[in-house]
Amino acid sequence: MDIGKAFVPGARVYFIGIKGTGMCALAELLAHSGVFISGSDRDEVFYTDGILQDLGIPYHESFSPEHIPPGIDLVVYSAAYSFDTNPEMAEARNRGIPMLKYSDALGAYSVGFDASGIAGVHGKTTTTALAGTMIRSLALPAQVLAGSAVSAFGGHSTLKLGNKYFVAETCEYRKHFLAFHPRRVVLTSVEGDHQDFYPTYGSIRDAFIEYVRLLPLGGELIYCADDPGAREVAERIAREERGIALIPYGFTAPGDFGISALQVAGERLRMKVRCFPGELRLRIPGRHSALDATAALALVDSLVKNEGGWTEEKQEKFRSGLEDFRGSRRRSEIVGEYGGILFMDDYGHHPTAIRTTLEGLKEFYPHRRLVVSFMSHTYTRTASLLDEFAASLEKADMVILHKIYASARESYQGGVTGRTLFEKTQSLRDGVYYMDEPEDAMEMLKQILKSGDLFLTLGAGDNWKLGKALADYYAGRVR
Repeated sequence: MDIGKAFVPGARVYFIGIKGTGMCALAELLAHSGVFISGSDRDEVFYTDGILQDLGIPYHESFSPEHIPPGIDLVVYSAAYSFDTNPEMAEARNRGIPMLKYSDALGAYSVGFDASGIAGVHGKTTTTALAGTMIRSLALPAQVLAGSAVSAFGGHSTLKLGNKYFVAETCEYRKHFLAFHPRRVVLTSVEGDHQDFYPTYGSIRDAFIEYVRLLPLGGELIYCADDPGAREVAERIAREERGIALIPYGFTAPGDFGISALQVAGERLRMKVRCFPGELRLRIPGRHSALDATAALALVDSLVKNEGGWTEEKQEKFRSGLEDFRGSRRRSEIVGEYGGILFMDDYGHHPTAIRTTLEGLKEFYPHRRLVVSFMSHTYTRTASLLDEFAASLEKADMVILHKIYASARESYQGGVTGRTLFEKTQSLRDGVYYMDEPEDAMEMLKQILKSGDLFLTLGAGDNWKLGKALADYYAGRVR
């Protein structure tokens, strides 16, 4: 069938793995368009359960062939599942129902818009959330899909303001972003990651080059001039003379989107960008946040110029919207402050992201002791970047490390463990502890934490539950 027909009002689409952030977000956009959505997932509770229930989307909390109703036009499935192990995927194939992996469905959906893809090893979620927040402030006719819940989106991962533009976070893992159809690409960073699929820096760099080559004649590459990998991709594209506009941003960038000033005062980042009058302010910490905001400005600037250009009123709406931005789920997310202790959670799981996050927090909260629980994600990443991980935690005043949070796509083959990272980190500094399971650190932290501290759970694992449990404990004490 013509896949586009599955995205029209009245079509019926079934999602296998519907609770995943991207899956739920795409389901929400399709439901908003008049498509009938249903699906399935595990019975574990995710934040997306509430979104699906609010939307009235029915879903099963198990996988069974009889769950797939008759008359389905398309099945969208999460890459976390396979035909060999998921009975619904096997059933849909046996019935001859058209099927698309999530990334391919997102790409098919993007065809109907003037689409912009936000990509990079770090920063893509925050950049997408910032861009969406600014699009909302300016009431641009766009849809936005981010890789996390965003407060400015009402706690959802999507924004729906019109059908002209589509701005989406696009993922480099296994080259998933090659299914997308961008007119603009925002490239925040390129360096080694996902070593199970990209064994060398060159292999991941080349994947980003492939992605940028999807841009049509007259398309735009908005790239971070401060990031060596993003800069290398832009330079290689420039040599190919593909008729793509190259738009650099950052502290070292020439042109309109160079950051000319940055300071921290009153728990705000205060910055100036050459093309934008006056000062811009951000509530979220870190030099990397200033870069993400400038990337979002460059993208929104392109859309605004398509819609008639800037006015003083639009500039003021942009400025106030930026200062109101409060982040997204698991990106320097404030869980709460109880007993004088500030509890935060962040998804940073690569040494570069860890280092910049901790540097930003120390600059933003200079008088707080920074206590960090870090859980590394995947054996391959930890083994490949062991020295970098150990060094990246330098800015923390105290560190509690845990077992490696394994990925479904790999199994332990011996070698590096969470204790290996602990021993490496301990050899570099004092104040490092190890608790295999995050919850085992609960009692120790009750003795250690004191008023004025900042306690941060960090990583792509489930140690965020430790921060939530501690916040609940201290909240109970101060009631």
